[in-house]
Amino acid sequence: MPPIAWLRCLTGILWREALRFVHQRERFVAALVRPLVWLIVFAAGFRAALGVSILPPYETYITYDTYIVPGLIGMIQLFNGMQSSLSLVYDREMGSMRILLTSPLPRWFLLVAKLLGGSLVSILQVYVFLGIAWLYGIEMEPLGYLAALPVLLLTGTMLGAFGMVLSSTIRQLENFAGVMNFVIFPMFFLSSALYPLWKMQEASMALYRVCVFNPFTHAIELIRFALYLRWNGEALAWTAGALAVFLAVAIAAYDPTRGMIARRGGGD
Repeated sequence: MPPIAWLRCLTGILWREALRFVHQRERFVAALVRPLVWLIVFAAGFRAALGVSILPPYETYITYDTYIVPGLIGMIQLFNGMQSSLSLVYDREMGSMRILLTSPLPRWFLLVAKLLGGSLVSILQVYVFLGIAWLYGIEMEPLGYLAALPVLLLTGTMLGAFGMVLSSTIRQLENFAGVMNFVIFPMFFLSSALYPLWKMQEASMALYRVCVFNPFTHAIELIRFALYLRWNGEALAWTAGALAVFLAVAIAAYDPTRGMIARRGGGD
């Protein structure tokens, strides 16, 4: 296939994701309502109870509102990744995925293009949220907003790949909501999104180990450090490694000859 064919396919999939996002305005609003409720309502109540000490990348004491912003960014990307996966289940039921996957281009390329489209949508949602947080009085390093862009692409793609793995195991839309709740909330709460890991370590060493092993924790820390122009090689390695694993599993699962779809009888 000539390079122009690959480019056309990528552009078409990205454009389809953009149009779907534009036509689903309630999805955009819902993506902002969740983190804003945490930022404006819950943070006000937890500010006194969950004071945050000086810890990297912060060089001074910060308010609880400031601490949870990276975690709420991760929340936006996590829910967007799950919703993008929900669209895969819907497309599979409606038959449109069958048309997409019969393209002469490699299936892995089609899945990666789908992931990139979902990640770009989540990045748009994140920057709108950061703009609202700035109006609320929570400001990051000016260059941090730019430095976070490639990090957001990486973390959004990683969470989207995780959602794609889940979608490959689900046959019907009705089952997806339960799986989302079973996976999303433990993944979110067992991380550093809402509180530093040392607080979890003081409470329970077993839960602390789960938090450390959770790839969502490292995605949050990577975003947090990027917003303050600091390097976190460990978080980068964990996030990139998780992306590689989830993407490999998703590609294998969507392979009709050996993946989950094949074991279910081939129903794309």
